[in-house]
Amino acid sequence: MYLIRRCVLLLMVFVGPTLAASAEPRALRIGVLAFLDAQAISGQWEPVLEHLATALPGYKPVLVQLDHAALHAAVAAQSVDFVITNPGSYVALEMEFGISRIATLDTAQAPSPMRAVGSAVIVLAERKDLRSLADLAGKRVIAVGEDAFGGYQLAWREFAQLGMDPLKDFSSLEFVGLPMGRLTEAVAAGRADAGIVRACLIESLAPQLQAQFRVLSPRVEPDFPCQTSTRLYPDWPIATLRSTPPALAKAVATALLTMAPTLEGLSWTVPADYQSVHDLFRELRTGPYSYLQQSTLRATALRYWPAGLVLVTLLLAWAVYTVRVDHLVQSRTLELRRALEEREAIEGRMLAHQEQLEHLSRLSILGELSGTLAHELNQPLASIGNYAQSLLLRVDNGRLTDAAVREASVEIAGQAARAAGILGRIRSFSRKRAALRERRVLPELVREAVTLFLGMLSSRPRIDIEEGGTGAYVVDVDPLQIQQVMLNLLKNGLDAMQHLPEAERRLDIVLDQVGHVLRVAVRDYGHGLTPEARQQLFEPFFTTKPDGLGLGLSICTTIIEAHGGRLSAQAPVDGPGLVICFTLPCHA
Repeated sequence: MYLIRRCVLLLMVFVGPTLAASAEPRALRIGVLAFLDAQAISGQWEPVLEHLATALPGYKPVLVQLDHAALHAAVAAQSVDFVITNPGSYVALEMEFGISRIATLDTAQAPSPMRAVGSAVIVLAERKDLRSLADLAGKRVIAVGEDAFGGYQLAWREFAQLGMDPLKDFSSLEFVGLPMGRLTEAVAAGRADAGIVRACLIESLAPQLQAQFRVLSPRVEPDFPCQTSTRLYPDWPIATLRSTPPALAKAVATALLTMAPTLEGLSWTVPADYQSVHDLFRELRTGPYSYLQQSTLRATALRYWPAGLVLVTLLLAWAVYTVRVDHLVQSRTLELRRALEEREAIEGRMLAHQEQLEHLSRLSILGELSGTLAHELNQPLASIGNYAQSLLLRVDNGRLTDAAVREASVEIAGQAARAAGILGRIRSFSRKRAALRERRVLPELVREAVTLFLGMLSSRPRIDIEEGGTGAYVVDVDPLQIQQVMLNLLKNGLDAMQHLPEAERRLDIVLDQVGHVLRVAVRDYGHGLTPEARQQLFEPFFTTKPDGLGLGLSICTTIIEAHGGRLSAQAPVDGPGLVICFTLPCHA
């Protein structure tokens, strides 16, 4: 294999040049836009052809002179390899066929390839009535052609800037074609008031001919040697077609960029920026932007496609954002719904636990009072038993009378009713049920609680109830819960006075109203509490009793706060003891 490769290399070295020399050079067809006569065109581009022939020995450059229509057809048919044309023609072919510039002409007379092409609007020097482009309104104007870049379109933009439409504001607009010498002859002969020619044409004429003409509205263009009525644009480019091999395009571009300037100062440089030509056509709505003159939906779409693309992108982004937000909202809603369900379940369990604690608290009070309760029930039961035994003795002795039976029956019924009342109040107080709000008069609830409390005691303390103010004391409460609070306060007050003789045990209850708040205060005359103990009195599991659990006042605090009130304790203004009070909002 190695020997075969060496043989192939030797054949390429010794035989290859012979074959290349004998091969026919491939034609390199360069289409050029002809704006002069054929001989002048050939003379202008001959140095370029000679340089390419030297730089590309395998190719024979061929110059194909074409007018606008023929150049367009040649590019469409891909019958040329490269195109040299003016900036306007290049932009039109670029947008339609995708040709691509590889170099831009660089001439000695232009300050730079970006500022090389302009137009001059010429009039006779003797026309004193024509001083600016605006003075041509209503005059006769001639130009090369509607597609002529330097011979019409550049000046058209300047007229448009002045608010003038050449097709409407001139008395006549005539297109006479190439060469441009026809325009100078027509203006000199008086067949037209003004002519549109490419810049530097007047300066190329003989001095006696130059003196005949004057340029309207000459612009100040630094370093530009000729007078121009328009702004300057990039010079002519050479462009490659889509069908041109990339290697060939690269070779031609390299050759042109390394070409030395000719005697006339012609050379090539890197491709210029032709955005200014696009701006001209877009502003005039002509050439590749002629669709902007149409009012069809397609024309509108072509004209505003960048904005439409942005709008569609924004709409798609908004749709995606909306779907995402909707998904997030649904997910969040589901999470919130689950959280609410869990919260409701927790609150339900807490409420059940609270009701259980309240029930246990009531049973605890009954348990603490069970001894005195039994004694209290024994009294009516003993009375009933005594009267029954009395009736039996009277029967045995034969001394039973109607009056004795009536007396015993009345007493037995009264004592039974007393016992039933005690048991009914206890049963009502101790039963377990859900919280229920009712509209009640607060003093009535307080008296009912006092009656229940005293009914469970054998040794009853003195309880005084004082109602201050003139309010109705109507509240919206759970009666059983308020009675539970009152029983706790009364029981605690009684326990605090166990060291006192029974005759000195006393509880004071004061009801008053401040604004929309009702206040109930229960005072005992026991040993009282220290300020530190009063601060901890309503905390769970804090108690001053040896056998207490410390839950009674904590549960009372929860009940009062659930009713919108507050439970507090303070030392009395005078004397011993403790004052515990709670507030409730007054019903409207």
